[in-house]
Amino acid sequence: MYTDINISMDSDVKEKADALFSELGMDLSTAFNLFVRKSLRVGGIPFELTPNKETIEAMEEAKRMTYDSSVKGYDNLDELFEELKS
Repeated sequence: MYTDINISMDSDVKEKADALFSELGMDLSTAFNLFVRKSLRVGGIPFELTPNKETIEAMEEAKRMTYDSSVKGYDNLDELFEELKS
């Protein structure tokens, strides 16, 4: 038994994906099904995810905040938002 799903995707990305998968002899639906089945088989995303520059910088900042006692921290979001207002 099959079910329909709707996926939102940038139109340029969809166009490029349609072209790529067409060259590989399949449509986007087949490619998506392959991705989902492989994800279920491996129990996660079936490829390595690499963070972009902004994510890496945020992770490094979080480490500094955790281990450097001179970096100001906050006990709750209210404190943080109050600081951001000033």
